[in-house]
Amino acid sequence: MPLTILGIRHHGVGSAKNVAERLEQLRPDMILIEGPPEISTALAQIGHPDLKPPVSVMIYNTENPRQSSFYPFAAYSPEWVAAVYANKNNIPLRAMDLPAAIGFQIDNLKQEEAQAITEQINETEEANVPDIPHKVSPRDPLSYLAEVSGFSSGEAFWEHHFEKNYLKDAEIEHFEAVVLAMCSLREQGILSSLDEENVYREAYMREIIRKAQNELFSNIVVICGAWHAPVLQELDKSAKADTKILKALPKTKIKVLATWIPWTNQRLSIQSGYGAGIYSPGWFEHLWQTPQEYDLHWLTKVAAIFRNKNVDISTAHIIEAVRLAESLAALRNSPKVSLDELNEAVLAVMCMGDAIMLNLVREELIIGKKLGKVPSDIPKVPLQEDFERTIKSLRLPLTANAKQYDLDLRNENDLKRSVFLHRLEILQITWAKRIGSNSKGTFKESWKLEWEPEMMISLIDKAFFGNTIQLATQQTILYQLVDETSVGKVSELIQKTIPAELFDIIEKLLQKVNDLATISADIMDLMFAYPPLVQVSRYGNVRKTDLSMIQGIVESLITKIAIGLPNACYGLDEANAEKMFQKIGQVNEAVQLSDKPEIDQLWMDALSKLLAKSGVNQLIKGCTCRLLLDAQYLSEEETDKQLYYSLSVNNDPIEVAAWVEGFLKGSGMILIYDHKLWNLIYRWVAQIQEDVFMELLPILRRTFSKFEYAERRQIGEKAKEGIITDDYSSTSNTAEELDEKRAAMVLPVLEMLMGI
Repeated sequence: MPLTILGIRHHGVGSAKNVAERLEQLRPDMILIEGPPEISTALAQIGHPDLKPPVSVMIYNTENPRQSSFYPFAAYSPEWVAAVYANKNNIPLRAMDLPAAIGFQIDNLKQEEAQAITEQINETEEANVPDIPHKVSPRDPLSYLAEVSGFSSGEAFWEHHFEKNYLKDAEIEHFEAVVLAMCSLREQGILSSLDEENVYREAYMREIIRKAQNELFSNIVVICGAWHAPVLQELDKSAKADTKILKALPKTKIKVLATWIPWTNQRLSIQSGYGAGIYSPGWFEHLWQTPQEYDLHWLTKVAAIFRNKNVDISTAHIIEAVRLAESLAALRNSPKVSLDELNEAVLAVMCMGDAIMLNLVREELIIGKKLGKVPSDIPKVPLQEDFERTIKSLRLPLTANAKQYDLDLRNENDLKRSVFLHRLEILQITWAKRIGSNSKGTFKESWKLEWEPEMMISLIDKAFFGNTIQLATQQTILYQLVDETSVGKVSELIQKTIPAELFDIIEKLLQKVNDLATISADIMDLMFAYPPLVQVSRYGNVRKTDLSMIQGIVESLITKIAIGLPNACYGLDEANAEKMFQKIGQVNEAVQLSDKPEIDQLWMDALSKLLAKSGVNQLIKGCTCRLLLDAQYLSEEETDKQLYYSLSVNNDPIEVAAWVEGFLKGSGMILIYDHKLWNLIYRWVAQIQEDVFMELLPILRRTFSKFEYAERRQIGEKAKEGIITDDYSSTSNTAEELDEKRAAMVLPVLEMLMGI
């Protein structure tokens, strides 16, 4: 029975052209391509008008979707070309390789073995554990041929001999040369980095070929990686050995599914870490689509890229670049112009030697930003189908390029987009990332969307939570809620739930918060919970939601916080005082946001008790003093007393520095305009001994580094003058110098702005 083995490089343009010609000559009745048998059904869909490469078959463990493998295809992949030919001519097409289910089982066993070894090492009582020798991966087999041929790498050797030097009507000689090269390497005992795995893979490949022959297919063509080609030819001699090898494979009950997903040129490139990756997917696609005058057409595309960036490029630039590239190829005895010559010509002629401009060509053309397309009627899990329906209705296309969306929540479609993106955020699907908006209003949101194929794993991984994005998001929240004992964590879940409009589960979350807050004695946890709940209570203004039920919980929380705060701050060390310092500031901001006099009073009373309590870290004391002063709950005279007492020379300098840090609280304006405070701190610094000052310097530097640049500059200018006397302000305009006529001119504008 005729059996033809075509050894190829995955994603090789020359290989693809030779495969296409050889198939037309052979007219096979069965085609086998490298890949796990479970993807055979997916391969039958190649040729569908809406399945546009680059795409990938994703095969995954149905019980653990994160355990998955990808099999990418481009238009110039030899396997894709063969599949198109087979499906067009109704020829049986199958994948032949080790089944993915067995591969997943082997991976699981390796992880268990590695974990057992790690636990054994951790449990040993010996002090000196011997080093475990690292297994050195063999070299790329082609690198040996590259060395004797004068090429820099095995990749360059293969590209020159088997891809770039494509000759029409020489496909038989091409594949014979491939097999000869691989046979010569294998006969010398040279190994590849995957030879241990290849023993099982190649045995399984041979077994599938035998099965095809037993089914009386008389003209079988096998398309596989070039390295495997020599060992797939003599099937009879290896039958018994293959039987023993396959019996050694582990048994598995893992169930797998395969589906098509969009892929990108970036993911096809070797830079992404893809094992069969190529350096220039965009260039390879150009070669596949433009067999004639490919160099001229390529430089025309390069010129268009530069012109879009407002770089002056004329037709003369293109002509000169073509001539230079051809000259470079001739000097190097190369029969055809390659990408290297074209890049050097572009750098010299169009970029004027500026390599940064060439990076633009590499990003836009050499690699490219193409994203494949998958038909809507291809079987998918229900959650994946709902995701695709939703992004289509919201006009949020999947693109390989990052795109920013500035949403106005007063617009109905933008509000729906926001809800959907917040739900994806809860599901930890990182397609959309929130970024800062230029608007300070809560009705504005900005998101950056950038699709990566691996995100489909996360989507399928959540499929067991529900068949729609909404149901899956609700179940994700409820799943996290089951064992949660922290009030703060539950309040964070509520904060995520409101913008995602998961109102069906709000009542459960609020009840959980109420139950936990009733029995919780952890003031830090309550303080962690309070700001998110206050923030949530403000969403009703924009999202038209009734959140009045939260108010009672918010009020009970602040009451418990106010009662327990002084005792919670007693005896804290520096690290815990820093955490409490941050929480006090956040709660204070939330209290101001709530805008309720009774809550303000309750909070100020708690801060006053805290300020008077002994045994409290000075960082917290300084912060408390500043908050009371800002709220005008502490008079200037009382503040002066606190300042003089806290900055006394009799106090520990480290405690004084901590008090200053807490008081200034990231704002230098008070130092710039309050001359009394300035003089106190200036005198305190001046009287510190040099060795003590060096000890305090990190603390003071940390305090002042939080100020704005303009504030630090003004403080530096003020420091040149030293102590500020009362005459400092005498240069300002007095009442007698006020021009009342000019001042009155601003009143109409103020009345208009204030709506008077």
